[in-house]
Order: sequence, then C-alpha cells, then structure tokens
Amino acid sequence: MKKIGFLSFGHWTPSPHSQTRSASDTLLQSIDLAVAAEELGADGAYFRVHHFARQLASPFPLLAAVGARTSRIEIGTAVIDMRYENPHYMAEDSGSADLIAGGRLQLGISRGSPEQVIDGWRYFGYRPAEGETDADMARRHAMIYLDLLQGQGFAQPSPRPMFANPPGLLRLEPHSAGLRDRIWWGAATNATAVWAAQNGMHLQSSTLKFDENGKPFHVQQAEQIKAYRDAWQAAGHQRTPRVSVSRSIFALVDDRDRAYFGGGGQEEDQLGYIDENTRAIFGRSYAAEPDVLIEELKADEAIAAADTLLLTVPNQLGVDYNAHVIEAILKHVAPALGWR
Repeated sequence: MKKIGFLSFGHWTPSPHSQTRSASDTLLQSIDLAVAAEELGADGAYFRVHHFARQLASPFPLLAAVGARTSRIEIGTAVIDMRYENPHYMAEDSGSADLIAGGRLQLGISRGSPEQVIDGWRYFGYRPAEGETDADMARRHAMIYLDLLQGQGFAQPSPRPMFANPPGLLRLEPHSAGLRDRIWWGAATNATAVWAAQNGMHLQSSTLKFDENGKPFHVQQAEQIKAYRDAWQAAGHQRTPRVSVSRSIFALVDDRDRAYFGGGGQEEDQLGYIDENTRAIFGRSYAAEPDVLIEELKADEAIAAADTLLLTVPNQLGVDYNAHVIEAILKHVAPALGWR
C-alpha cells in the first residue's frame, strides 16, 4: 500500500484559457479539489507555497478551510519557505489549522526554492545573523518552530494578567498535541535529508534535486531516501519515518488526456543551474496509456522506496479535470502496482 495525494502549485492567470483567473478562483478551487480527492479515495491534499507570485502563498487559511470541509484526507504543504516565517506566529497558525482539521496536518517546511524576487525574505523583515546564510536562517527558524510545537511553557506570566493564567511559564496557544510529529523537511540534497532525519522530521523529496553524482534522477532520489532512513535509525527515533516523492503522472484514458498530454511526458531527466554554482537535476514526467505507464513506473526506484506519492496537478485546468487525473491513477494504475 502507498499513500497517494495531489500537490497543487496554485497558479492563476487572467488568460481565457485558464480555469483559475484570479486568486479567489485558485483558493476556492483548491478547497473543492481537496473535497473531490477525498471522495475519490485519495489520501492527501498538498499545496505549494510561493511568495511574490500568482500562486498560493500564506497556507494556513487554506489548510483550515480544507480541514473544515473534509474529514479524512491528510492536508499539507510542500513546502513552506522558512526564511519568510515567524516561528512563533506560525506555531499559533498551524496549531489552529490542525485543531480545525482534527489533527490531519502534514506540514512540509524547508529552505524554499528559487525566488521571484531578490532576497524576498528581507521584505518580510528577516535577515541572516552574522555568519549565517539564508539557508542557515531557514534551518534556525525551523528549529525554533519545532521547539515551540513541543508545547512547553517559556514565557514569564504577568503579575497582573487580564485573565487568570495556568501555573508556571506560558506556552503559545492554541497548542495541537502531535503536530510536532507531523512535520516534514523538503530536502534537495543527501546532507539535508540526513539533517532532517537527525531532527526527527519526515522527508519530502520533489521533482528537483541537486545533481550529486550524475546518476539518473530517480536513482539519486532513492539513494537520498536510503541515506535518510539510515540516519533516522541511527538517531534512535521511536516513530516510523515517512517519505514522499512528487511526480507529474498522467494516465491517458480519454480524449481530453490525449489532447493535453498525448505528446508524451518530459521523458528524460533535465539538467540545469538554479543559481550560479548549483547544478540541479529535474526528474522526468510520465504520460502514457495505463499499461505503458505501469511498466514505466515500476522502474522508478524512488517511487518504489517512498511510502507517499504526490501527484503534481495542472490546477489551471480546473477541478473536474484534475479530479479525473487523480481518479485515473487510483483506478487504472495504482492497483496494478500494489499501491491499492
């Protein structure tokens, strides 16, 4: 068995060809797609977080709304850029959203991806400390956030409070017990995957990874997963670690699928530079008739190694079509691969 969810980047554009022409369209359709995915039997609704872009940004109002409209499906992010986050405010927001959802949040956090603007986190009021990089700052914010989620008191209460306080130091409220154990780290390297394991976070690995040895993307990703699990075991955590990978996968089962994706997927990995010094490898996508797709996916070592698969969906094609994309995988592909 494998958990299968969707991952939406939440794009919108005023183009007449888009079903999401405004931020309102994207937000409301994101909720509707999560509801539809739950009805279809999918396991997760995940959302990307980007700033300064016509895409989903602050995630917690959306996650809370999805939580209020659904009852079973996991609700998450992939990923929240911790360079932009106030860990204290985030602890309150995520605690509230998790309580609304009944403890179903699965929050992916990380250093974030290449940005739309130069050092966008500076506009949010954040600066790396002396000797820190922006990645160091993201990890520092993450560690503060993880500590706050433990729910321990740390703030000295006022001797003249407006309301009566419980005894001892005060913690942030509302607190959602168990959320600390449902935090994931989005890792683009083996080293950060190991760091995530050492700090008790689950692993998210996307369709992009730093090219560390020249091997095919799915092989490098499988090696990353192994390094993560080895580090988790060495750290002595008592919980079972989880690993998700993201893929663009389209089963061609009707004329709409063939019109949109019948030319085939991006059938080879792509190499490129995400900054002046960092060479990255971008994983291939998959688009084929179900019988062909099943054989291709059998060869993907990272999908085989992961316990959770996130299907990246073309949200601008609308709720109905994206629900169809999810259903086609659940019905025509997953059973033959032993995922259902």
